[in-house]
Amino acid sequence: MKPVPLLTDDWVLAQRPARNSLSADRPYAHLVEPEPAADGRLVDVATLFLTNRECPFRCLMCDLWKNTLAESVAPGQIPEQIRWALGQLPPAKHLKLYNAGSFFDPRAIPPEDYAEVARLCEPFERVVVECHPRLAGRRCREFRAMLAGELEVAMGLETVHPDVLPRLNKRMTLDDFARAAHDLRADGIAIRAFILVRPPFLTDEEGVEWAKRSLDYAFARGAECCSLIPTRDGNGAMEELARRGHFAPPSLDALEVAMEYGLSLRAGRVFLDLWDIGHVSPDAPNRSARVARLARMNLSQQLEGAERGVRNAE
Repeated sequence: MKPVPLLTDDWVLAQRPARNSLSADRPYAHLVEPEPAADGRLVDVATLFLTNRECPFRCLMCDLWKNTLAESVAPGQIPEQIRWALGQLPPAKHLKLYNAGSFFDPRAIPPEDYAEVARLCEPFERVVVECHPRLAGRRCREFRAMLAGELEVAMGLETVHPDVLPRLNKRMTLDDFARAAHDLRADGIAIRAFILVRPPFLTDEEGVEWAKRSLDYAFARGAECCSLIPTRDGNGAMEELARRGHFAPPSLDALEVAMEYGLSLRAGRVFLDLWDIGHVSPDAPNRSARVARLARMNLSQQLEGAERGVRNAE
């Protein structure tokens, strides 16, 4: 195993391939998919992946920068992206506005656009945006006051491992997360936490254990739901850590155990991100059935305990 490099912004940037070419007037993706709501209903959720300025935080594991711009968008361009995308999609109850960074970074979403964005959000019962815990503050309250529906802020907790979290170059402590969660809840804003399954520097078994601890922490701090994210490569930095022996993606076994544990808590909704599941344990036995089971549990929020043995079946 080779030594761990000095994980600075400069090192992370030096590992990167080229970013994708995008237009500032169009989101780089948009879709509608079902998701269980907090009240148990299965609702259609429109998700817009807004084309936006790159996040100022150079997180070690992040690959979202590949679909960002080098410069800030001009005022009016984010509402135009939203207006255009909603015109392409069928009706939905909830709306996610994900911008590969922090919605409340003023250099990402111009605050002068909040009123028009809120007007475009009027048909939706709930609007979900993402934000770094250190940027969740006054602007969250201001935007929430403009909305007709509820606001939910998704924050990356990543991991509560005391050695790994500082090495992710996220510039965040657990106190930052706890403080942001407390303030959001006090303002009547719901919280979603993103949790990595097997971040770098952990074995598969350790990755499961710390995903469990991170779920416990997030729910104890008032998160309404948690999304488990299989840590993946694809940003250059993770490939280099893999070459040095410090990273491997989680196994399908690990994802199953983490998801089962989260649902067993009955503390809130738990989702497993299946977006890139094709790269996880491609040779695992009964893989298709196991992935289908995870997808069903995402929708039902119910354990399918009778089928757990499928992981070890021939």
